[in-house]
Amino acid sequence: MLKKEIEYSKEKPIRLAENPFIKHMYTADPSAHVWSDGRLYVYASHDIAPPRGCDLMDQYHVFSTDDMLNWIDHGEILRATDVSWGRPEGGFMWAPDCAYKNGTYYFYFPHPSGTEWNKTWKVGIATSKKPTSDFVVQGYLELGNDNFAMIDPCVFVDDDGQSYFYYGGGDRCAGAKLKDNMVELAQPLVFMEGLTDFHEATWVFKRNGIYYLTYADNHRENGKGSNRLNYATSNTPLGPWTYRGIYLEPTGCDTSHGSVVEYKGQWYAFYHNMALSGRGNLRSICVDKLDFNPDGTIEKVEQTGNNIYK
Repeated sequence: MLKKEIEYSKEKPIRLAENPFIKHMYTADPSAHVWSDGRLYVYASHDIAPPRGCDLMDQYHVFSTDDMLNWIDHGEILRATDVSWGRPEGGFMWAPDCAYKNGTYYFYFPHPSGTEWNKTWKVGIATSKKPTSDFVVQGYLELGNDNFAMIDPCVFVDDDGQSYFYYGGGDRCAGAKLKDNMVELAQPLVFMEGLTDFHEATWVFKRNGIYYLTYADNHRENGKGSNRLNYATSNTPLGPWTYRGIYLEPTGCDTSHGSVVEYKGQWYAFYHNMALSGRGNLRSICVDKLDFNPDGTIEKVEQTGNNIYK
């Protein structure tokens, strides 16, 4: 694999694998987490070739690294046929997330329960004692009946151990506290206030006491989707939020989806592009450094391995 070297500090250069950092399969919707073993894990959805559409997305993989340079594919952890309550025709295993609490990994994934997929979305939960294997579907979150286009689950665990669930789509973003069991809401869902042009792809993280909510907007260019990744900040996990702007320009794909994580003192933005395939529905996950201004706002990410916006 080709390598690149970017000097983030004069004292300690950090080397990253060339983007896209996964090249042997098509991947999208990277959910990045650092677990207690010191490794960084990325939970990703999988675009199927040859492409027909997002209805074919049917397999989740996990990748990990301990140096941002060498990545391991731990293999498939879940697919539609593992979901007893799922859509009979399968497919539609879209952007996931994972959380850890009290010795268990909780994998959250959107999946329809009926043939009319966009009206029957649920957020399934699979659990394991390992971060990369042996996940077993336990059921789904009870989120009420207003589930049209509500996808892209995100679970944020605050410093005090309290967990929060978020999801959204169709211009709506909702969130709520989770119970300690991680499979039930502890309060009714509330809609996030203060977001500008929200579309989907909710991600929440915290830095220096500030909560950040990132998401994809509804931006279009040349009559087709080319979402940007935006962000807002708050003093509380459930808002209200203050819109701050765009931190990642379009990547050329039909959609955009990202996550933000700190690893070994550097913050990173994960996202997907179409650099390997040249097609917006055959995507590949990427990572670049993410930096903050002194006031806590995010500097716009410089995409590497992507010639579209240079």
